[in-house]
Amino acid sequence: MSLPLSGLRVLDLSNVLAGPFCGYHLARLGAEVIKIENPNGGDLARRLGADPERAERLQGLSFVAVNAGKQSIALDLKSQPGKEVFLRLVSEADVVLENFRPKVMKRLGLDFDILSKRNPRLVYCAISGFGQSGPWSGRPAYDQIVQGLSGAMSVTGDAATAPLRTGFPISDTIAGLTAAFAIAAALVEQRHTKRGRFIDVSLLEATIAAMGWVVSNHLNAGVEPQPMGNENFTAAPSGIFRTATGPLNIAANEQKQYQTLCDLIGRQDLKSNPRFAKREARKLNRASLTEELNAALNSRPAEEWEALLNAAGVPAGCVLTVPQILQQPHVLDRNFVERLPAERAGEPSLRVTRPGFLLDEGFPVPSRPPTLGADTERWLARLGYTAQEAEQLISSGVVGTPRQGEAHFPQVRAATDGAA
Repeated sequence: MSLPLSGLRVLDLSNVLAGPFCGYHLARLGAEVIKIENPNGGDLARRLGADPERAERLQGLSFVAVNAGKQSIALDLKSQPGKEVFLRLVSEADVVLENFRPKVMKRLGLDFDILSKRNPRLVYCAISGFGQSGPWSGRPAYDQIVQGLSGAMSVTGDAATAPLRTGFPISDTIAGLTAAFAIAAALVEQRHTKRGRFIDVSLLEATIAAMGWVVSNHLNAGVEPQPMGNENFTAAPSGIFRTATGPLNIAANEQKQYQTLCDLIGRQDLKSNPRFAKREARKLNRASLTEELNAALNSRPAEEWEALLNAAGVPAGCVLTVPQILQQPHVLDRNFVERLPAERAGEPSLRVTRPGFLLDEGFPVPSRPPTLGADTERWLARLGYTAQEAEQLISSGVVGTPRQGEAHFPQVRAATDGAA
């Protein structure tokens, strides 16, 4: 199967989520993505996730989520022989992706200025908490810190609960998608110009950029955004409402949708009530309108209202849990969850989600997330190292391979060079 990024090679030095999530999308689009991991435990996410036994085997479920379809080379970039291996890899690569703190790669002597001399076509993407420049550039950053600094937490929740973190690491995720988009664009340019690019992705800026409407209201109308819970600041009625069996999201954002909603719930009087008749009036009186709607919606289960409203063109949806949505016929029909081959006989196979889009020819099922150092020896041979030279690199700890056993991959150090 031909995929858009087939034939392109990515060296992925990133850890945990933002970088690996970017690399996962590139891999699913056909790129050959090679994780360059520290022999001392590899990607930190290898020991994260809800299954402790898998985490002990360096296949933590957090790692599984975003690393299927990749290869792994365990390589000590602090050693001179390790740097030489990496430089040989760079000569044959199209992209380098990393999410260390700024200047870490420069201290290693492996920054863009050095690598681009080795390979002028190289697209180099650096993901960090705050970008490669500016007063905050050297600060450590994790998703929670960025969510708070960006203003995202200040508008999440309601007056009683804000500031509130989102239920998943949204800043890491958005930064990963931002990086994948920027890399794909740079690769298009590379194809035409034969030159590379340096891409500076900031978790903070990616998060603020994703808050477009909220930020625009402040920049251009002087409005300070406020937490509104499940309400939509652009329209009413738009939010969560109570039914006989539980919550239901309704977004009657257009005038026609509002009027249809009133007809369906048997409250035609709400269409002409001056407090609710027009869009701006409904926004000013949203609390009173919600009370009226809740009273009417309490006559039926959420599932019935969902079907009735959607059939009439009024967007509505039940509030589901993660297990519930993954079992919905719609999600199953689109093969959103993929089953990977089992690692061991008798062991359940792993499942992963594909990217949030489909290609006309579909996606091949990816290979399992790689064992740490699974591809080290193969690549040493491909790069021209003799068997004797490879054994020397292995015995000295410059590189790691699975045949050395788990004892060769000790516990991850508490302190690292600082992934974003």
